Amino acid sequence: MAVAGRLDLVVVRHGLTAWNRERRYQGHRDIPLAPEAREALDVLRDDLVRFDFDAVCCSDLMRCRQTLELLLGGRQRAAEPRYDARLRELDFGDYEGKRYEELKDLPAYCAWIDSRGEQAPPGGESAAALRQRLEAWLVELFAEFGAKGHRHVLVVTHGGVIRELRRRFEAIDFWEGSVGQGEGRILTFIHQQGDWRCSSSSAVPTPASAPR
Repeated sequence: MAVAGRLDLVVVRHGLTAWNRERRYQGHRDIPLAPEAREALDVLRDDLVRFDFDAVCCSDLMRCRQTLELLLGGRQRAAEPRYDARLRELDFGDYEGKRYEELKDLPAYCAWIDSRGEQAPPGGESAAALRQRLEAWLVELFAEFGAKGHRHVLVVTHGGVIRELRRRFEAIDFWEGSVGQGEGRILTFIHQQGDWRCSSSSAVPTPASAPR
């Protein structure tokens, strides 16, 4: 089967959790959504009705599963969601559950911040390890969904994953790639000369000031 020429990845961050509100590192901890997460997710859900998703991928952690249900609950789906641990947040190791105020004076924490995550936190995961698992996921995604001619794929994941995807495909600084809870990016890929290249990136939900 011929490879499709275009693929839109709609990559969104999970909704608000109590630990987000308290500014605690979550990482691989399985934290549920906070009750007030629904307001932002309702806005995102209404924006996503313009897409007819061919496939859905989701981190296997609870906050992403709950987000997906709020976004697509009751909506006809082309396929069952694929829950994938490779879409998890960075593993923050010993820092999970802690806040900046508790860590800021620790030399190891300062070194980790200064390294932009390249140095793994104690008991955790380096940025290189995150990139490696995301690369494996992307290779599989393009090979399968491109061959099937999929046009729109929804991905529900975490802030660190989106930050890394933006650093790679938008060529922006790592610290500039953050998005809020219940927000994300549309990454449009074009298949050219045997490879998938990101041709554009835009925000979801669509900003109120943007033309529709």
